[in-house]
Amino acid sequence: MARIEPIKYSAARKDVRAAYDEHIAKGAKMNNMKLTLLNNPMAFRALMGFHDVFAEAKNFLGELDANLFCYAISYENDCLVCSHIFKNFLDEQGVEFEGMIFTPVQQALVSFGRNIADNPHEVDDEQFDELREFFSAEQIVVITSLAAMMVASNIINTVLDVEL
Repeated sequence: MARIEPIKYSAARKDVRAAYDEHIAKGAKMNNMKLTLLNNPMAFRALMGFHDVFAEAKNFLGELDANLFCYAISYENDCLVCSHIFKNFLDEQGVEFEGMIFTPVQQALVSFGRNIADNPHEVDDEQFDELREFFSAEQIVVITSLAAMMVASNIINTVLDVEL
């Protein structure tokens, strides 16, 4: 059972409806995490910055690798909601994460994502050297920002017991 009830549009305040409508107008879909965050439009907008960072990462990673990265983080964090969402994206792309033979770039991303989710204090120089083989400093900042947004979403879903 969710600790915080998702908003119901029909009963929502004007500012909540405005945030909802703005999000839908961008072509985004709603889910229980977003409806829960809409209990406060500022919190909602802050975490919906994920979509902008994800789009930036997709520019150089491609959709598949961006989805693999986010799935690896969510799976490692044991976030049912986000891992389910990104598993669906991978399924739509015809990809089975478990047992997949990753390219060197994908392996670097998946390892980095898992390490961030598991213990960000243990991301070491060796891992950064591996990332630098494939990505610029600017791109590593975007990838790390995407990871931070993904972990934040995982925390919201887990702590608030957001239902799938």
